[in-house]
Amino acid sequence: MAGDYSFGIEEEYFVVDAETKAVQRRMPAAFLAALKTGLGPAVTREMLQSQVEVATKPSIDFSEGARELRSLRKNMASIAAEFGLSIIAAGTHPTAAWTSVRQTEAMRYDGMMQDLQMLAERNMLCGLHVHVEIPDPERRIELMRRIVPYIPYFVALSTSSPFWNSRRTGLMGYRLAAYDELPRTGLPPLFQSNDDFEQYKSALIDARVIPDGTYLWWSIRPSEAHPTLELRAPDSCTRVSDSIALAALYRCLLRHLFRNPKINETLTPIDYAIAAENKWRAQRYGIHGSFVDQKQGRAVPVREAVSELLDRLAPDAKMLGCEIELSLIGSIFDTGTSADAQIMVFGEAEERTKSRGEALKAVKNWLVATSIQ
Repeated sequence: MAGDYSFGIEEEYFVVDAETKAVQRRMPAAFLAALKTGLGPAVTREMLQSQVEVATKPSIDFSEGARELRSLRKNMASIAAEFGLSIIAAGTHPTAAWTSVRQTEAMRYDGMMQDLQMLAERNMLCGLHVHVEIPDPERRIELMRRIVPYIPYFVALSTSSPFWNSRRTGLMGYRLAAYDELPRTGLPPLFQSNDDFEQYKSALIDARVIPDGTYLWWSIRPSEAHPTLELRAPDSCTRVSDSIALAALYRCLLRHLFRNPKINETLTPIDYAIAAENKWRAQRYGIHGSFVDQKQGRAVPVREAVSELLDRLAPDAKMLGCEIELSLIGSIFDTGTSADAQIMVFGEAEERTKSRGEALKAVKNWLVATSIQ
């Protein structure tokens, strides 16, 4: 199925109290057992007890993928309701305090807590990960390098983390600002070959800095378990349609780059630095900002940059049978991202109630309701 660019979607959620919408500090064992019984291997635990992750099966049909993702959310929410719980799909929880979180008991997470210390405790963050199988897995490092200038597009389109510790952050996507405190995050290095990448990974493993490649947490990385290239930059999307749109965009873009090897064939330190600046601008302004475009010598509005990319990807979307799903990107600009909606809900509720606490409560209610639609 490699030639079909099969894909899989992973989403991380916050587990919250159904009534207060406060993040669940300790995961009830009976709830976890019920999830495993109801969802099987599609659900896994995360480093903190307040979070869970679901993963769709590999597929080449986006309508099938969308149905499965919606089913996973609704079934998880249904099981959670039996225990007085619910879920939130967003990059950050609006009011959660990282100082009160508890680690999931597992050897992997024990080691990460020991190594990362407070940075691991602050990892109250949820992301969207998309795997796409490449026709030639040996080209994954090449594609990882060449896609770097496009990473900010995915960041801007997915912003769902404007609040942190009950405060407006001023950013549309605060999650990566916190996540990039960790080592081996952010944009990946511009490895020129597979050998470059393997030498780097081996050096860290030999020095016992990391046990394996799953500890490389860049915004995009080659999967250790699958012949895929895994996108990790986006916030967890509150709306399923946004997750599907971003997965379609990523799948089409990888096909386009694979079939057009001259695009971004040579990236310079300047290109990398501009991509890093654009990533920051995506976090700060979301879809309302602009990207630095050295070739045009100007700041290009995000909507214009994305529109131009969608035009170029139209033939790829047609060949992959995901034209409808790719068109959902336009809906994000029309309706705004989750961050836009959260800020609007907060503003309207604060104006109506004159209470910041009530406004934050309204945001949490919106997040829960929208996550399981």
